[in-house]
Amino acid sequence: MLDDLSLQANGVPIYVQLREQILGLVGRGVLKPGAQVPTMRQVAVALKIDLNTVQRAYAELERDGVLSKQRGVGTFVTDRTPPQRNTRRAVQDFAFQVAAQAKGQGIALDDLAEALVKLAGRGA
Repeated sequence: MLDDLSLQANGVPIYVQLREQILGLVGRGVLKPGAQVPTMRQVAVALKIDLNTVQRAYAELERDGVLSKQRGVGTFVTDRTPPQRNTRRAVQDFAFQVAAQAKGQGIALDDLAEALVKLAGRGA
């Protein structure tokens, strides 16, 4: 997983970049339910960032039910899926959020839309 993480100087807070990248790894199935994620210290050292930054990202992922900490054992991807929020407003808000992140990473919205259509066709 550590090889899949990278940070950009694009104005997006580092903890947000980290959180979103981990969510992406879970969403793409790179990190499967039950998989152990690297320790916060390992991530901080690998990315050369402050440990508190990693703690904030992990805490948000834990709060959202994506990760689960087991004291003395490690942090794992949960097998719980969040409840579907398929309201038009929730989808629109999420689309704006993703579009802003794509823009911040230099990704064209047309390319993003094409990738999402392909994902939808796979049943992902």
